[in-house]
Amino acid sequence: MAGLIGKKIGMTRIFHEDGSAVPVTVVEAGPCPVVQVKTLETDGYEAIQLGFGAQKAKRASKPEAGHAGKAGLEDTPSILREFVPAEGETFEPGQNITVEVFEPGDSVKVTGTSKGRGFQGVMKRHGFHGRPGSHGHPKARIPGSMGPGTDPSRVIKGKKLPGQMGGVRKTISNLEVVKVDPERNLLFVRGGIPGSRHSYVLITK
Repeated sequence: MAGLIGKKIGMTRIFHEDGSAVPVTVVEAGPCPVVQVKTLETDGYEAIQLGFGAQKAKRASKPEAGHAGKAGLEDTPSILREFVPAEGETFEPGQNITVEVFEPGDSVKVTGTSKGRGFQGVMKRHGFHGRPGSHGHPKARIPGSMGPGTDPSRVIKGKKLPGQMGGVRKTISNLEVVKVDPERNLLFVRGGIPGSRHSYVLITK
């Protein structure tokens, strides 16, 4: 199975039969219609293009609406993403893929855009310990010495410094699917995933 596009709803917990609590992230995944099937002959590579959500008719551009109409869709998807299908899998334009392709216990990876934290210092951005905290140290949160003396007399590329934190594409692998709710198109994934609430994520096996 190629994957699904979803929307992060938030976090909660699920209780097992033995009473243990499992922290989970709830994702509204699918149904995702197949908008286009790309082949080696026509596009030079094999992939399927999935859609998710629905735009208002007045907000969709004519190319977007025409592309969706070619697949037989009534609404124009809000987001389009490509997935590489597994060997032997076949898909048709207009076909719907739902959360039923996942089962509890499946291992998945989730890709999303992490929350933007703005410009942050080294302690928050990289986890530096900081300077001594006692006796009112005047610069307790500075990065400290960074120039390596006479040679090479410069700051090495890649040095951990203050800067923009978050707002980048992140992928977390080996997350466990704890529960699948086909009626509400919900997927319960153990642990946290990148992104803020109502942000789009990609889920693949």
